[in-house]
Amino acid sequence: MTEKTRERVLPFDEALSAVLAQARSFGLPGKRESLPLLEAAGRVLAQAIAAERDQPPFDRSTRDGYAVRAADIASGRALRVAGSIRAGERWQGQPLAAGEALEIMTGAPLPAGAEAVLMVEHTALEGDALRVAEGRTVRVGENVVPRGAEAREGDSLLPVGRVLGAAELAVAASCGCASLEVFARPVAAVISTGDELVELNTVPEPWQIRNSNSYALVSLVQTEGGEAHQLPIARDTLEDLRERIAQGRESDLLLLSGGVSMGKYDLVEQVLTESGAEFFFTGALIQPGKPVVFGRLPKGAASQQVSKSASQWTYFLGLPGNPVSTQVCFHLFAAPLLKALAGRSDLVPRFVEARLAEDVKGGARVTRFLPAELVSAWDGVTVRVIGWQGSGDVAANARGNCYAVLPVGAEVFRAGETVRVLLR
Repeated sequence: MTEKTRERVLPFDEALSAVLAQARSFGLPGKRESLPLLEAAGRVLAQAIAAERDQPPFDRSTRDGYAVRAADIASGRALRVAGSIRAGERWQGQPLAAGEALEIMTGAPLPAGAEAVLMVEHTALEGDALRVAEGRTVRVGENVVPRGAEAREGDSLLPVGRVLGAAELAVAASCGCASLEVFARPVAAVISTGDELVELNTVPEPWQIRNSNSYALVSLVQTEGGEAHQLPIARDTLEDLRERIAQGRESDLLLLSGGVSMGKYDLVEQVLTESGAEFFFTGALIQPGKPVVFGRLPKGAASQQVSKSASQWTYFLGLPGNPVSTQVCFHLFAAPLLKALAGRSDLVPRFVEARLAEDVKGGARVTRFLPAELVSAWDGVTVRVIGWQGSGDVAANARGNCYAVLPVGAEVFRAGETVRVLLR
């Protein structure tokens, strides 16, 4: 191994910190586009959205009932119902006078003179005389959302960098946004390496396997908001790897699976090094995924002089070739980079806590991420580790919906013990 690629294997927390440090240095993407509101779903907002008027724009009733004055209810006297107000209209009569009530529907504007809304369940109507249930009172402002309580005109409602889901699109629609400025999707080049791989339309020999990693990585890239360019398989030769890496180095992120271990034909690091790569680490103390490599390449030819700005680099991850290793390392290290390249600020992988459903053997000297099933119930959340045959077991990985995170140290993790869970 050359001086430039001297082995640097980090504990998991340090490896994740190295990735996040680079991701947070990227700055906002330079490319933007305007999309119709519904087409912007799942994209990242590039222009903040502010309230174009007070929200709500009037004192709004939150119940079906009667607009009243608090003192009138406290008096216990019957009130005269002077009219009715529906949602979508306003009271055109005189302000509410003492001893009067107005029937009002949920979402309707509170009329002038009214102080609260008395729920219909607490009343009885006899002709136009409204009687209040015995002992029932109402506070000033009860069952009313005041004008501007949710937002004042000009208040920021959605910041730059927010992923646009249903809640965000509802906010945008409430502000009259028919289109939204979003960041362009980052481009990730996906390369699977190995002489043992064949494409899906090829019948494999007994010693060959189909190329599943490329398809998993393309799907994961798209899930994280990126655009994936799937390149042909790179064979275990310097010439083939050079050609594929040259094709992928103009992308925003380069993802390679396989060829990063210590075998005779694991040539990825060598080719990256001769291409001008800077390495941040060459392994992480995790299982599966220990041989993972993280660094960056200058865009363009290796000999080209480039500035040190982030836009002049293609960041890369050399992922171990076993499919579960590939996917674990993507969730831990590639996803934060893609999120940052897409303009997002929520970069840290998604971890939750759950109780183990069964005992799990410990004693490992690395942080383990084991395929597992997370089960939510009213009385709590549990996680059960899936039986598997190691990091090549794609079927076991598909039976799970998360990864149980088992730290270094304990010899046994007991049922009922709380552990972290990596969501996927």
